[in-house]
Amino acid sequence: MALPVAFFAVFFAWPVAAIVARGLKVDGVWRFGRMVDVVTEPDLRHVLWFTTWQALASTALTLLAALPAAYAFARLEFPGKQVLRAVVTVPFVLPTVVVGTAFLALLGRGGLLDELWGVRLDTTVWAILPAHVFFNYAIVVRTVGGLWAQLDPHQEEAARMLGASAARAWRKVTLPALAPAVAAAALMVFLFTFTSFGVVQILGGPTFSTVEVEIYRQTSEVFDLSTAAVLTLVQFLAVGVILAVHAWTVRRRETALRLVDASVTARRPRGAAQWALLAGVLATVAVLLVLPLAVLVSRSLDAPGFGYYRALAREDGGMFLVAPIHAITNSLQYAVAATAVALAVGGLAAAALARRDAGRVLRGFDALLMLPLGVSAVTVGFGFLIALDEPPLDLRQSWILVPLAQALVGVPFVVRTMLPVLRAVDGRLREAAAVLGASPWRVWREVDLPMVRRALLVAAGFAFAVSLGEFGATVFIARPGNPTLPVAVARLLGRPGDLNYGQAMALSTILMVVCAVALLVLERLRIDRTGEF
Repeated sequence: MALPVAFFAVFFAWPVAAIVARGLKVDGVWRFGRMVDVVTEPDLRHVLWFTTWQALASTALTLLAALPAAYAFARLEFPGKQVLRAVVTVPFVLPTVVVGTAFLALLGRGGLLDELWGVRLDTTVWAILPAHVFFNYAIVVRTVGGLWAQLDPHQEEAARMLGASAARAWRKVTLPALAPAVAAAALMVFLFTFTSFGVVQILGGPTFSTVEVEIYRQTSEVFDLSTAAVLTLVQFLAVGVILAVHAWTVRRRETALRLVDASVTARRPRGAAQWALLAGVLATVAVLLVLPLAVLVSRSLDAPGFGYYRALAREDGGMFLVAPIHAITNSLQYAVAATAVALAVGGLAAAALARRDAGRVLRGFDALLMLPLGVSAVTVGFGFLIALDEPPLDLRQSWILVPLAQALVGVPFVVRTMLPVLRAVDGRLREAAAVLGASPWRVWREVDLPMVRRALLVAAGFAFAVSLGEFGATVFIARPGNPTLPVAVARLLGRPGDLNYGQAMALSTILMVVCAVALLVLERLRIDRTGEF
């Protein structure tokens, strides 16, 4: 735990504490009374209520829409499955501003629904909720489906042989085994929607505002760091309580699971029910995920002769010091470095937390690892600039600052993906290997690693995807000469003119293609030629 603790202390706790202190400390005196004033203000209480309500609704809708797909990917074998898995994951890595813009093109003025039926949903919550489901669909599919694919189906079949109905066998056998993964997925969805920024800002208009949007507004528009610091603390405390309760619940539900080779659990659909479920999943993916992506591609091709794509190679000498197309190389380099950091930190933390003899303090760190997902990315970005500006950690001019910020968001995904599988490994296997003379390192290499290899690859894919799409903190620390794809898209969207908008759509399309190819390669690599993980 030494490396994970040091990493989070230096690159998370210190920057967040620095920005909060800057907002609540005036002339060397702490103004804690400001917290009461902010929390009791009617407008801000409405922000807190709406933030919580929409996050709960978004989480419930995401689970409802994505759990059938998790089953289909885990238990059914059908042509194009690996390509479809990559397609499902692509929306998650898109910058939130692009997701909001895509749904605005579908649901806003002049959008698809407006053209066909005269229906507009922008500036309403009914545009925000489907956009959140679009963005977080892959979390449930990858997290729950990854574990579901490794559950032994014979346990449920045994319950059916003993007289249980299909529904009761699933509720009594499969659901308890999936509970840790479902809880982890629901938590991640809740945190991402609780801290939603770009989607709410674009689709909600002036009517709706989450805590994250309000922190940005207070920081960048009103320049009220005191109010922004209070909102950051409220968000931080709320997320901390939720994570502590979640960690306690997950530990009580987790049991030793019987994991099998995932390649033998998936079969071709049998019966009308499975074919109907697969058809429903494909229809949901087509309408909810593919249609918004198709809108982005269509908008990027509006200029004749791929004009928007050709314009990416030109330097305008204003917003960027380099041509926007260089953002692609920058993003890939940053994402690879961030993935390596996230796997090192998250893998060590998951291995330590999975130990049966882990103490209460160590288990409590499980919840703390999730805090970067619930703390304002705006706060983290500003905190990096304020805290990491003096020797020996003056990193403001270093390229490593961006991967470090991206890795903060990737580590929780690594931990949450690997921890349920590590805890499910039978401890007697490790003990037997140790009795036979294996060193602790060899026990890990020969016993744990083969069982968690798939989870490790899935974690790497998540960390890479999150790094590519991270925007909130990166927008403050990416230098003009080395912008990332999300930062470049946001800056182009912020400038008037059809050319800038078209270039933003073109960069977004390139980001989608890069992520789809990377995820498809990951799906190919995680299965060897014998079909085994």
